[in-house]
Amino acid sequence: MRNTTLIGALGILFASLLVTGCGNELEEQNADLRRQLEALQSEHDSSLARLNELEESNEQMIQRLNEAGVSFDNLEGARNALQHELEQARARQAANEARLASFRQVIQQFRALMESGQLRVRIVRGQMVVELPEGILFDSARADLKDAGKETLRQVATVLAGIENRTFLIGGHSDNIPIRSRRFSSNWELSAARGVTVARFLIESGVPEARIAAAGYAATQPSVENDTPENRAMNRRIEIVIMPNLDELPDLSGLEGDLATPES
Repeated sequence: MRNTTLIGALGILFASLLVTGCGNELEEQNADLRRQLEALQSEHDSSLARLNELEESNEQMIQRLNEAGVSFDNLEGARNALQHELEQARARQAANEARLASFRQVIQQFRALMESGQLRVRIVRGQMVVELPEGILFDSARADLKDAGKETLRQVATVLAGIENRTFLIGGHSDNIPIRSRRFSSNWELSAARGVTVARFLIESGVPEARIAAAGYAATQPSVENDTPENRAMNRRIEIVIMPNLDELPDLSGLEGDLATPES
């Protein structure tokens, strides 16, 4: 029942996005975002299935032990280990549900800007990415914000400032056409300068400084192939990555032994 409700909520969200009928480009963006959220939903469903399996396994083991007359005292370690795994699965499930709810809320807040073509939202490697095209923010080969770009970023800052317990990585990206100007000797300098410019403006617009970082990627992470002028324009962009919390990252404590210095 919970899965049905969740899937229904997804349907309502994307129905509201598509009803606007703002052209093929917006429909393609909405379809792309729907596919990415469906991937997250699949991950959520897999986690829920694992949780159900663990609960069933736990109940079956208890029943078999009772039927065999085995004392729980003799198997306390195994029972505790199974219970710990079950609790961890429940915690991961709750975290997944909270993350999906948070993502949906952010999408709703950005919907007006998405519909007007000022930005798009994507899910990349499990992270939410807010993407703003160069044309909205900057003139060609420059890192000074345009007035229209400032207004867009003020609206973006309002949304970001309201997202609790998250940090944001501002990344500047370019196409693969080399640049050499009086101010920028390469796309590395240009993309980094743009990332810093946007980061500073977001801070000035109310996003806490401690939650902002900036980077420049030049042409190393294209969103599409640099094979047409239209695609190169798409690659000239600013990405705002909503970073995962520490509790969403994998537990690497098991690698501590591998990092120990061997005794000579």
